[in-house]
Formats: sequence, C-alpha cells, structure tokens
Amino acid sequence: MHNRFLFFMVFVLLVFVSCKNNPKADSSDDTAVDPFMEQLKIEIYDSMAIAIINPNVTFEILAKGFYWTEGPLWVDELQAVLFSDIPANTIYKWSEKDSLEMYLESAGHTGEENKDSGKGPNGLILDHENRLVLCQHGDRRIARMEADLKNPQAQFITLADTYEGKKFNSPNDLVMDRAGNVYFTDPPYGRPGNRTGEIGINGVFRVGADKEVYLLLDSLSWPNGIALSLDEQTLYINQSDPGNPVLYSYDIAGDGSLANGKILFDFLALAENGKGLPDGLKIHKSGNIFATGPGGVHIISPEGEHLAAIKTGKATANCAFDTGHEYLYMTTTDLLIRVKLK
Repeated sequence: MHNRFLFFMVFVLLVFVSCKNNPKADSSDDTAVDPFMEQLKIEIYDSMAIAIINPNVTFEILAKGFYWTEGPLWVDELQAVLFSDIPANTIYKWSEKDSLEMYLESAGHTGEENKDSGKGPNGLILDHENRLVLCQHGDRRIARMEADLKNPQAQFITLADTYEGKKFNSPNDLVMDRAGNVYFTDPPYGRPGNRTGEIGINGVFRVGADKEVYLLLDSLSWPNGIALSLDEQTLYINQSDPGNPVLYSYDIAGDGSLANGKILFDFLALAENGKGLPDGLKIHKSGNIFATGPGGVHIISPEGEHLAAIKTGKATANCAFDTGHEYLYMTTTDLLIRVKLK
C-alpha cells in the first residue's frame, strides 16, 4: 500500500512538472477542426486582385497561443519565418522542417532597468549583411543582433536610441532601403499608458549608415507600420489612430526628406465593423500594398484603390512574404497564419 501511494505521488508530480514546463505557444496542424477557420475568407473588390490571390484559397494556422504576435520576417538562410511575441519578450521561429521553436529570449528589453517593462521586440528586418535588426520596445532603440542567424544570442549593438539627446518612445516598425538607411516609426505603444516620453513627439525617423538620426515627421498621431515602394521613391506609413485610421504616402526627396504627404487610403468606414486598426504593411512584388487594418489584411494599389481583403476576424498586427511571394504570413493577435498567393 505504501509503495503504491509513493508511485501515485511521483506520477502526479511528474504531470505537474510537465504542465509547468509547457510553453504557452504551440504549433498547430489541426486546422480542419478549428472553429476559427470559418471566419477566414478572401473578399475581392477589383478583378486586378485575382492575379495575386485565389478567392477560394485555404488558410493555415501554423502556431497559436501567443500573447501578441508582431513583426514577421522570412529568412532564407533559415528557411523559416521569425516573429515577435511582444509581451513575452521573445522571438519565435516557424519552419516547415521543425515547426515552432523558441528563437531568441530577452529580445526586446535586456537591461536590469527594463526587466519589468513587459515590452519586448517588435518589427524585424535583415540588413544587407544578413544580420537581424529589430525594434526593441523595452530598450527603446533600434538594435542589431551581434550573433549569427543560426546561433541567436541576446547580444545587441545600438544603431539608434536617441534624437537630439532624448530617448525614443518605443520604436515600432522599420524598413531599410538599398543604400542602408533605416526608416522607422516611434509611437509610445511600448511605454506605460501609451504616453509619449521625454522626446515629446510620435515621430518618423531615418537613421543612416553613419548612425546619424534624422526626424522626418512629427505630425502623425500614431505612426505605426512603414514600407518603401519598389522604386524607393515613396514611403508608406500606417496610422493606428482610432479617430483617424489612415494609410499615408510621401514622396522621398533627393535629400532624404519627405514631401507631398497625402492620405492614400482611409480605414475609418472599415473600423466600424472590423477588429483592429492600421498596423504593419508590406509591398508585394506587383507594387501593391498589403496593409493590416480593421478586419485583417487589405490589398491596396499604389493609387489607393481597395483591391481585396484577407479577412481574419481578429486584430491583425503585421504580415510578411517569403522570398518568392508564394505565401503571405500574418501575425494575428495570438496566432501565426499563412495563406498561399499566386
């Protein structure tokens, strides 16, 4: 009787330890029975979109159970997509070969003074030397990981963390041009109460290869996602202001400043019934814009025409293509989803 009781207690302890060690996130290939799948659909508004996406395409839920996913980035060297879970201060990796894996912990707040910020990494890109560059909410900077992509370490160098001696709020999203300039947005989403810090503005900045920081815009209320047109003559910025949710476009002048700003697309009517606000965006090889916004991901032409919507039924933070633009990966609240493109 005594031995049987000891065996039972050991079994209970092992089950408890196993549950405690399970990560919150998990990979999912059981999409056929997931009721959420019924919400996923494609709506075509212009026949031009048929050349980009099949309206009857099947969605795939690749991984689930995150806190708030952001910043997807396809990495050829890894044959995988990396993405941030901001509150978890973690970057994950998903691949066909290995499914979901933890890629990098302590990825967005690294110092002792930032350990309780609860704000981790956000936007991710690769520089021209195939190194990971990221927006770090907690550390309030643009940083580069000083480790090989195949052997990630929480070792970073600062590319930019201040403007005129004042700390950024919480750099959110970024894009690099062919000359190595990094354009990024700096709303206060990574700060307590979403309040602007000592810098006093919600800015859009450019940092050159010489690490000089230039203020491009201080007039936007909540600048968020950012992308460059294929010819790098136009800068697109999503504004996640509930009262003015719009996609802006700006001409890039010869000296790097911005000119001729205009509202390219207004999401206000869509926000009445769709979850989420304008957030991340990417440029398709066709030149069309894939902009996250109320209800999912919206395909918008460079002229501002609404071509189609990829409806997710959830607030969708960002999206990314693989190298051949065969798939679109979407970070949707607690999920990583993908859809096949033409």
